[in-house]
Amino acid sequence: MAERLRLEPRTIEEIVAICDTMLETLREAARHASDLADAPSFGGFKSSEDLRTGFVRKARGTPESLFERLQQFAAVLENMRETFASGGEGFLATEHDWSAVLNASGQGGR
Repeated sequence: MAERLRLEPRTIEEIVAICDTMLETLREAARHASDLADAPSFGGFKSSEDLRTGFVRKARGTPESLFERLQQFAAVLENMRETFASGGEGFLATEHDWSAVLNASGQGGR
């Protein structure tokens, strides 16, 4: 008993356009987040260098960092976009997969 979702062509175009805008925003944010890893020295003290190290780690380089989170969200959104662009076929089948990816992404930062 497979469920099917059918979308009107105009609705598909609107959803794909929204996804494109969101993807552009996420990719731009990821570029900025990547730049955060190039933080200059915070001073010559050990505590300031420890602070810089923590700042850089939160910016990029771990699965929980800002850059990687933005990349993860963009990958999920790209998948959603492609599903809608194909006419919405398979949306119900893949909806759970997106939820699982997003939920898993949120677990590491807690």
